[in-house]
Amino acid sequence: MSTSPTSPLTHFDHAGQAHMVDVGAKEDTQRIARASGRIVMQPETLALIQAGDAKKGDVIGIARIAAIQASKRTSDLIPLCHPLALTRVAAEFHVDAATNSVECEVTAQTTGKTGVEMEALTAVSVGLLTIYDMCKAVDRGMQIENIHLLEKQGGKSGHWLAEV
Repeated sequence: MSTSPTSPLTHFDHAGQAHMVDVGAKEDTQRIARASGRIVMQPETLALIQAGDAKKGDVIGIARIAAIQASKRTSDLIPLCHPLALTRVAAEFHVDAATNSVECEVTAQTTGKTGVEMEALTAVSVGLLTIYDMCKAVDRGMQIENIHLLEKQGGKSGHWLAEV
């Protein structure tokens, strides 16, 4: 892959080689990112989660801890992602009985030179994967879908909000 020096793909150098972006000259600013996604399942599976009767325990509680832990390990999973000192990670789960789904929304924050979008997206992904793992014995057909960035704040590019 060959990219020009003006390529919008910042993780490639002028010769097209992958590299970690140099953020050393950037100012530290408060960075916030929100991401969400959901997992759709059979009504009986959702009922087990709501009742707290899943064989492996409190599905939502464990998924919340998994999401937070995943946000802290993002740079271990995404090769060119900078390790960040997160100042806050909140993972919220909402049950939607009408669609037999559980939505996960994560807010990640730091003060630093680069954004926390990847941390929020990774947290959502792992939170939903944890629900799948804990419930797969009764519902292997669960579907994880619509993982996406909702909002980001901070840095040179400022505030970005997903279109509804």
